[in-house]
Amino acid sequence: PLPPHPPTSSQLPQFAQITVRDTGKGINPGFLPYIFESFRQEDASTTRKYGGLGLGLAIVRQLVEAHGGTITADSPGEGLGATFTVRLPLLNVAPESVPTEELQNQEADLTGFRILTVDDDSDARQLLTEILTLYGAEVLSLTSASEVLANLESFQPDVLISDIGMPEVDGYCLIQQIRALSPEKGGLIPAIALTAYAREDDYHRVIASGYQRHVTKPLEPEKLVQTVLAIGQRKHL
Repeated sequence: PLPPHPPTSSQLPQFAQITVRDTGKGINPGFLPYIFESFRQEDASTTRKYGGLGLGLAIVRQLVEAHGGTITADSPGEGLGATFTVRLPLLNVAPESVPTEELQNQEADLTGFRILTVDDDSDARQLLTEILTLYGAEVLSLTSASEVLANLESFQPDVLISDIGMPEVDGYCLIQQIRALSPEKGGLIPAIALTAYAREDDYHRVIASGYQRHVTKPLEPEKLVQTVLAIGQRKHL
């Protein structure tokens, strides 16, 4: 598809509206009602031209609705591009001032944690890094299992967060290789599998492979942070 037109914005009563249009492959009208659902793709075959898990737009909707807004999609049809419209409520009052001491005492605080993350998807890596950094963690974000093994001893993370479905060496093989290492080289690092594989069988395989926790996508930031706090040990700064 061709690059989208620059987003346009406007102000409605009590709402800010952002509209993004592209001239790409468009959306079949019959699929429009399902486009924001998790794991839904217009072409569900294993040989489809366009990859992904069908989670991107579901995550977008979740983020928009978490801020009290709405998102809609429209398309004249296949080959005719698409239009996405986001509406977010305007803030009419100044935000309350929160004392610094109160922010520092919040339970969901990852200050002092060194977290190593691995995911072959660039958008997933960026989102995970932004969330963990926002909560105060120091994050090293990597793209493959081989990079994890090369950086594990030198970075000395408190927690590993790994995707499962990765090319060449998947998350199962990665954690088995890590558990074969000595403690000094990072073999005992607490590990979280963050994955779209959400069946009960997937959970049992994740734990049996050597992970301490199984967290499913779409990502719920607060749940992930609480999981890190549950299995990791904060370094005192």
